[in-house]
Amino acid sequence: MILLLALTTSLGAGEVCAQAPETETQTPSPVVLAPVGKNQTQDWIQVHRFWDKKNALLFAGVGAARTFDYFSTLNMRRRGDHEILLTNDLVDNHAAFAVVEAAGTGVSIGASYLFHRYGHHKLERWTSIVHFGLATSGAVRNYCLKTAHPGTTP
Repeated sequence: MILLLALTTSLGAGEVCAQAPETETQTPSPVVLAPVGKNQTQDWIQVHRFWDKKNALLFAGVGAARTFDYFSTLNMRRRGDHEILLTNDLVDNHAAFAVVEAAGTGVSIGASYLFHRYGHHKLERWTSIVHFGLATSGAVRNYCLKTAHPGTTP
C-alpha cells in the first residue's frame, strides 16, 4: 500500500521544473513535425487502450490475489495469530475488512489509470504485477505461519 502511494505521488515529480533566469540570447528549440496524413494519437489509442485484454487480466489477478489474502488473513486470525499491518479489530469485522481489500484493488486500478493517462505504460502494467505478487506472497505467508497456541497456566 505504501509502495502504491509512493508511486502515485511521484507522478508529478517529473513535472516540477526550476525556473531559470531569462537571458537575452535564448536559442529556439527545434520543432519536430508529425508526418502528414496520419493521426499518430489515434494510432496509439487503437494500439493500447486502458481496458485492453492484458490490463483486464492483470486487474482480475489483483482482485483474485486480494481475495486470497482476505481468506488467508481470516484463517490466520481463527488460528489465534495477530495481524501485523492492520488492527485485529478491523480484520475481525469481516465486512470492513472486505471493503479494505476491495479498496486496495480499486487503488491499484486507479494508480494504473494514472500511469496510463500520463503515458507511463510500463509502470501501468508493473503496478498490477507488483501488487499481484505482494498480495499473493502475503497470503501464502499467512497460510505458512504456525498456529499460535496460547500458554496454559497450571
